[in-house]
Amino acid sequence: MKKTLLTLGVCALTIGLVGCGQTPTLKNGEEVVASVDGKKFTAEDLYQELKAQGGQATLVNMIDEVIVNKEIETDEDAETYAESQLESYKSSYESYGQDFNDALNQAGYKDEDDFKDALILEYKKQVIAENYVKDQITDAEIEEYYEDNIYGDIEARHILISPETTDDMSDEEKDEAEEKAKKEAEDIIKKLDDGESFADLAKEYSDDSGTASNGGKLTVTYGDVVDEFWDAVSKLKNKTYTEEPVKSEYGYHIIYRISQKDKPSLNDVRDDIIDDLTEEKLNNDSSLQTEALDELRKKYNLKINDSDLEEAYNDSIKEALAQTEENSSN
Repeated sequence: MKKTLLTLGVCALTIGLVGCGQTPTLKNGEEVVASVDGKKFTAEDLYQELKAQGGQATLVNMIDEVIVNKEIETDEDAETYAESQLESYKSSYESYGQDFNDALNQAGYKDEDDFKDALILEYKKQVIAENYVKDQITDAEIEEYYEDNIYGDIEARHILISPETTDDMSDEEKDEAEEKAKKEAEDIIKKLDDGESFADLAKEYSDDSGTASNGGKLTVTYGDVVDEFWDAVSKLKNKTYTEEPVKSEYGYHIIYRISQKDKPSLNDVRDDIIDDLTEEKLNNDSSLQTEALDELRKKYNLKINDSDLEEAYNDSIKEALAQTEENSSN
């Protein structure tokens, strides 16, 4: 989120035009905004130069600020998002010993409130894109997602054995730590085979601090655990455990399946599915926000009177869509 020098230049130009009574003019009526060694620079000269340096983008930003704020109210969610992002940026700069206000000024923002307004606008553009995508999701897409991705939650227990590795270890040392963790997990499975309590073993051995104290018990929701864990627990029968350690990025899991709830009805999860599909589509296709804002401008009857700027605007839309199509085909 940065303002450009061009944005500031256009603002300055606007102010100059408003105060035309104090600006010298040529005989043909053109306003002189500056002069040096007899050379006069008119408002038209400045306008043409700024236009050539990206005036289309600046114009569109100005237009979007108006129509986006008309379309989406600044609610509590927008305020919370902006404040969170502001604090994140601020902490990041200060952690490197940089003055955040100086950074804002260099980027063209007057102060934190000005930057916060820009963050709120960013949030609203995202909401517009989400609404645009949601309107295009079909019942067939929702039903397919429901069949392929919605499952009843599984009640389970698990024991995690994590390899004791550090960044400064050699590859050989890391391999040894991996083997040691795997061996420990295999030994625990033998204890289970001998009839020892899964819950008691989880309390004694599990490296998962979030579940060890309650015997490794957890509710497993599809999509909320690593794939290896879900694949293993979903294949188990109730009241059985994995006969081999299940390896994931966290280490070696021993998993005991207790039971599985019924799959929720489509009506109960429909809104969640639409949210998931929307997020998936936006992550996979960056042109959707471009499309959404383009459609919004049409809704508000955008008309660009300057033919050069209009051509640049149309080209920018085509280029954005073409670039996304190219990326998706590679």
